[in-house]
Amino acid sequence: MKLFNSLHNKVEAFKPMNENEVSMYVCGPTVYNYPHIGNARPIIVFDTLKKTFEALGYKVKFVSNFTDVDDKIIKKAIEMNVDEKTITEHFINAYNADRQSLNADLPDVTPKVTETMDEIIDFIKLLVDKGFAYEIDGDVYFRVNKIDDYGQLSNQQIEDLMVGARIDENALKENPLDFTLWKKTEEGIKWDSPWSKGRPGWHSECVVMINNEFHQHQIDIHGGGMDLKFPHHENEIAQSEAAYGTHIANYWLHNGMVNIDGEKMSKSLGNVIWVKDIVEKLGGNVVRWLMLSAHYRAPLNLNDQAVETAQTELEKIKTSLKQAYVKLGLAGIELAGNPDETLWQAFLDAMSDDLNTPNAFKALFDTNKQLNAAVRTREIDYGRVAALVITIEKMLYVLGIKLDRIVLSDDDKNVFANWNQAKAEKNFEAADQYRAVLMERGLL
Repeated sequence: MKLFNSLHNKVEAFKPMNENEVSMYVCGPTVYNYPHIGNARPIIVFDTLKKTFEALGYKVKFVSNFTDVDDKIIKKAIEMNVDEKTITEHFINAYNADRQSLNADLPDVTPKVTETMDEIIDFIKLLVDKGFAYEIDGDVYFRVNKIDDYGQLSNQQIEDLMVGARIDENALKENPLDFTLWKKTEEGIKWDSPWSKGRPGWHSECVVMINNEFHQHQIDIHGGGMDLKFPHHENEIAQSEAAYGTHIANYWLHNGMVNIDGEKMSKSLGNVIWVKDIVEKLGGNVVRWLMLSAHYRAPLNLNDQAVETAQTELEKIKTSLKQAYVKLGLAGIELAGNPDETLWQAFLDAMSDDLNTPNAFKALFDTNKQLNAAVRTREIDYGRVAALVITIEKMLYVLGIKLDRIVLSDDDKNVFANWNQAKAEKNFEAADQYRAVLMERGLL
């Protein structure tokens, strides 16, 4: 397995800390609204990565959090005259429903900030005690200039960041780049701390949750969208270096952003697409296919042409499988056995090459072409057809495409027999009736 490590800006051979095991953490959403199509991309990318590792024989522990305390959540709760938990529980349920509609497995653990507060406060206190953080009027800030290699993940220099830094409202901060660890607040949900009644800053949460869930200060993979690289992930690394002397993860992975008709998705442009709406319109399989059609690190442009291409390509696979299922069913052949190792390995090689899904799709199409040829020969090699079907099924599973196997009932087989007999007898009216029945059942 090779992965592009954002920390070193290059593709590297993957070597887990523990043999045949992968520890992976992906930043989850701030739950104040429904997931949009941009949120769908990391869901799909990292679920596909997990399934790829499992296909390669690894055991994966996958953790993704929910940020359930934030200014946006508090604002929404005040607007709707409910408590914050009412807001966050609703949108957590919506997020999980959307995740499953995209054929993604639920993570093994989904920690929440509100359930990790004692540990977060202890972590901030550790940073204060070590001199990496300081308090001003109940707020706590992290000293960025104490981290020598700050900016390494996002490839930025502190000097350059200082030039572009805005004048902060709090002139007492030692450095405009110092970020908030604890925020004193009078509004909304708050907790007692050694500094004030308030809530944590965003950047500390993931560091603490990783330590809690993996029981160690270093994991194999930390992932998220490209937009999280700076400042969120950069600030996670800074805190982990300060507290534990680690970079949190050996491999940092970032997926590219989603554009709508060539424009960056934004509420101001009015081009935000909710996951629930696009899944309702296109189906989870098409959305997933669309998302994986481009390499995960590249920007993904959604437009009508891309959607039509995804629908057409997926339909070709479905049609080929349907024909094969019917042929095997009519011949009384049970789907069992092993995949075609050469074709399966070509697919795995592509997925192992930094999750190269476009090349994996090519391996899938090559297998599908062979399946089409195998079911159309005069004397069908049913063992070969079964092996190709199993190969495609395994590929689709890794890609997260769910297609049900077609299993013919005795009645289905009788209708096929009657149809073929009617055709042989040139009873075209009866043949058309039987054909209509088979089409209605989705067997033709």
